[in-house]
Amino acid sequence: MSSTEILKNIVKRNRSGEQVGIYSVCSANRFVLEAAMLEAKENNSPLLIEATCNQVNQDGGYTNMTPADFQAYISEVAKSVDYDTNQLILGGDHLGPNPWKHLSSADAMEKAMALVEAYVKAGFTKIHLDASMSCADDEVPLSSETIAKRAAIMCQAAERVSLSQQKPYYIIGTEVPVPGGAQEDLEELQVTSTIDLADTIHTHRVLFSNLDIDDAFDRVIGVVVQPGVEFDHSSVIEYNPVKAKELKSVIHQFSGMVFEAHSTDYQSQSCLSHLVRDHFAILKVGPGLTFAFREAVFALSYIEDEWIEPEKRSNIREVLEQTMVNNPKYWEGYYHGNEQDKMFARKFSFSDRSRYYWNHADIEASLKVLIQNLTVSPAPYPLISQYMSAQYIALRKGEIMNDPAVFLRERIRSEIKMYAQACNQFSVS
Repeated sequence: MSSTEILKNIVKRNRSGEQVGIYSVCSANRFVLEAAMLEAKENNSPLLIEATCNQVNQDGGYTNMTPADFQAYISEVAKSVDYDTNQLILGGDHLGPNPWKHLSSADAMEKAMALVEAYVKAGFTKIHLDASMSCADDEVPLSSETIAKRAAIMCQAAERVSLSQQKPYYIIGTEVPVPGGAQEDLEELQVTSTIDLADTIHTHRVLFSNLDIDDAFDRVIGVVVQPGVEFDHSSVIEYNPVKAKELKSVIHQFSGMVFEAHSTDYQSQSCLSHLVRDHFAILKVGPGLTFAFREAVFALSYIEDEWIEPEKRSNIREVLEQTMVNNPKYWEGYYHGNEQDKMFARKFSFSDRSRYYWNHADIEASLKVLIQNLTVSPAPYPLISQYMSAQYIALRKGEIMNDPAVFLRERIRSEIKMYAQACNQFSVS
């Protein structure tokens, strides 16, 4: 099946009542991508990988990759772990004017149209159209009509450059808070109302029709809503099916659509399964996976401190901290409080702003030393048991090797497995 056929099949089966969905890995971290591909390979399942407009765009984004660069990077990673690229689905998340919202709406939308075109030309087949953010000359907040009109304009641009045999599938709508996760402490979350849901879908349908792209609207397979899940620096609001029961009850009024749930990171296995059951068939996860990666790196560094001579150590925790302090761009708007609070958050916050720093040259070099140290001098079992107990058990069973890179990937896979289980990925192919 093609990537769009895979998506269409999952949507159809979920709407019919099957416990079937797909999780979306939103990360450019190589260890995360390798772990996700290894898990999907073991399950013989498709894998959805998405990039955001801030992460990857025609200007490079914070990863310094265009959509074509990202596609090539994903293909290279897949080749390195022998994952079938025919099983890969690439998506664009929150595609819209957000990176250029400091510009006038006209200029920002020109950039947004070029963004969407670049994604589609690069082979991305799942496109989330999100024009919900106000630009420099806009009212705050935008009306639903303005949001839908801009989404339709971006969709029209995507349709112009798409191949007839592989037309994109679209996601509409947005969640609260804005992309990037909650910046303040959480209180009670408002679940999207059925009235707002109906308004979003109806308004988009009308505005798409006004541009004569009704065929594209027929390929809208999902709508982003707030099911009542979110996380901040130190807490998680778990899914409560009772609060989302009205949403669940109305999905069949909207032909061919399911819900897409963002910020599902740190949800329990039970919550993830209930989300899929309630037609949140697309589960987005990102910071939760890089958080697991960071946990594993720190665990290896504690092992290194006990096992490797001081002059040979990577000192990666210190290198990460110093790099983040010297380059505060990606965390200073998120982490608040006194210096101790901010130091704690840089290391341990669920928001995991450290994920923006792992490709920094100093940190990459330090991680390389850490892995090399524990490859040349494998850690003894008692230390592995102390700091990486799950990997120790797998090692004792002969399921994995005593290899620090394997430990990193396996820690990430332990999170991904919950999503694979909730989505019943073993039965999707």
